[in-house]
Amino acid sequence: MTDSVAMTSPRVGWWQRARHSLRVRLVLLFLLLALAMTAVFLMGMGRAFSGGWRDTVSPLIADYAGRLVTEIGSPPSIERAQAIVQRLPVVVRIDGPQVQWTSGPWPQRGPPWARTELRAGRGAVVRQTADGHRIGITLDSRAAAQAEPGPIIWATLAALLGLTALAYALIHRMLRPIRAIGAGVRRFGAGQFELPIETPGTASGKPRPDELNDLARAVNQMAADIRQMLDAKRSLLLAISHELRSPLTRARLNAELLHGDTNVQPMRDALLRDLGEMRDLIADLLEGERLSSAHAALQREPTDVPALAREVIGSLIATRGPATAAPTLQIDPALAATLALDATRVRLVLRNLLDNALRHTPVGAPPPELRLTALPAGGVTIEVRDHGPGVPPEQIAHLSEAFYRPDSARLRASGGVGLGLYLVRLVAQAHGGRWQVRLAQPGLAVQVELPENLQTPT
Repeated sequence: MTDSVAMTSPRVGWWQRARHSLRVRLVLLFLLLALAMTAVFLMGMGRAFSGGWRDTVSPLIADYAGRLVTEIGSPPSIERAQAIVQRLPVVVRIDGPQVQWTSGPWPQRGPPWARTELRAGRGAVVRQTADGHRIGITLDSRAAAQAEPGPIIWATLAALLGLTALAYALIHRMLRPIRAIGAGVRRFGAGQFELPIETPGTASGKPRPDELNDLARAVNQMAADIRQMLDAKRSLLLAISHELRSPLTRARLNAELLHGDTNVQPMRDALLRDLGEMRDLIADLLEGERLSSAHAALQREPTDVPALAREVIGSLIATRGPATAAPTLQIDPALAATLALDATRVRLVLRNLLDNALRHTPVGAPPPELRLTALPAGGVTIEVRDHGPGVPPEQIAHLSEAFYRPDSARLRASGGVGLGLYLVRLVAQAHGGRWQVRLAQPGLAVQVELPENLQTPT
């Protein structure tokens, strides 16, 4: 974990993933648009054709129904009506004083009190015979239902699904550079500039003329520029730091050789103290640049972490004076006697964490607490908690940034330059471990995991 607080994201469901996916949304939009256009087209064309067709065919249907009525005869012959029904997909109904007969269910229209009366309507023709009978002829709905083109409907649905799958495959191929751009941006954000974003046609040397590929190439160029600026900054910082060490060493040596009376001694001590802080600052800058490289070299050796902790506590108390309350040390009984860690970097972690905790512990507050806990897979967890005022929650994420100080208005004597927690994070990452900052209420607690075996940071 490279940030200050470990965040655990909840499991994302398929609906959230579908809503997040641009491919799925484009396919759904394509499908809805196709269905809407098809529905509007069929409805419009159906109404246009059906109106004109009905007006054209209605006289022919009426004339043909009149011929069928004449064929049934007067008085109506049920045998002739049955022959017509067997020959044509129609329903024949006869109402009159002598014959009451129907070949099938007659379509019921209108209010319930009028449904018993034989009426003409859409698709139905009624004729009056000379002997007082009414003969109605209409299309048999059962025959129409049996004649529905079921296989055609299923074939249409299959073709629609095939077109949808084809559209998804095409959109998936078109948006492939977006996934590559996203992965590349995440790599660049983590400081991994070695592998650029791959675009279709890169291997052949002929990039495809595409807006997404143009965007990928622009992001690659931006990453190259950022890497060049970072390399230039690192080179400049290293050069300045190396060049400053020699004159700083000579100045400190000359100050130590000065002899004077009691009036000069305080100024000499102040000068030596300032020169020592400058020396430590340059050392921290150099160490930070070494650890921030992609291949930070660790000198793993058997390390007695509790002994290092006691040594660092004693050194800090000797520097700050006996009036400073020593931090309390709690050691896990399961912690191994020695661990394969970089002792120099572990000492750096302990010194920065304890120095930061002592600096922010107010007078009268309990001393800082140092806990050493064994990791299940081998290694140690170092946790330092102070009882100071803490920091606002929104500033926790910035504590591991170089030269970041929560209170920019405080005096130089009340705080460091903002490299302590930055170096702690780099040491944790170099060991393949994690680090976490949380509000202890009161105070701040910093937890650093240093595994023995190199792991991928999470």
